[in-house]
Amino acid sequence: MSYCKAIENMSGERKALHEAYHDKLYGFPIHDDNELFCRLVLEINQAGLSWETILKKEVGFRKAYHNFDIKKVASYKDKDVERLMSDAGIIRNRLKINAAIENAKTIMQLQKEHGSFENWLALQHPKPKEEWVKLFKKAFRFTGGEIVNEFLMSAGYLPGAHAENCPIYKKVLKAKPMWHTR
Repeated sequence: MSYCKAIENMSGERKALHEAYHDKLYGFPIHDDNELFCRLVLEINQAGLSWETILKKEVGFRKAYHNFDIKKVASYKDKDVERLMSDAGIIRNRLKINAAIENAKTIMQLQKEHGSFENWLALQHPKPKEEWVKLFKKAFRFTGGEIVNEFLMSAGYLPGAHAENCPIYKKVLKAKPMWHTR
């Protein structure tokens, strides 16, 4: 099977870890707000690190952030920040932790106004990457160009998650991601 170049050049456990994400999640639309929030938090935490580091810590992130329950994370207090700062199962960066909490609060507001985070994203679509970045920088914390690009690509709002000759590319198209149907 011919994969995207990054996956083709890997081997062993590393390849298996990346393939699981690449083949089943990357580029496919996400319809659950908590999972969209999860992906945003993971992308924010990847800043300055490898995606492999994040994939290895995903289970720890899910446990630490109450499976990315937006309402729970939005209600975190100082004691929760300290708990997260001492949790070796995640990235212990105060700015990233605070961004997750504030972004959960923002998503709750978007849910109140638009019914869901997914609806808000759909209402913004389609936009070129530059406009998405401006929008995210205005609405969310710790969301630079690369974070926004990867988040939107990984959730099916921007093209480019897979090379056209990758077999997963066709599966993503069949899942009717937003960028393909509009």
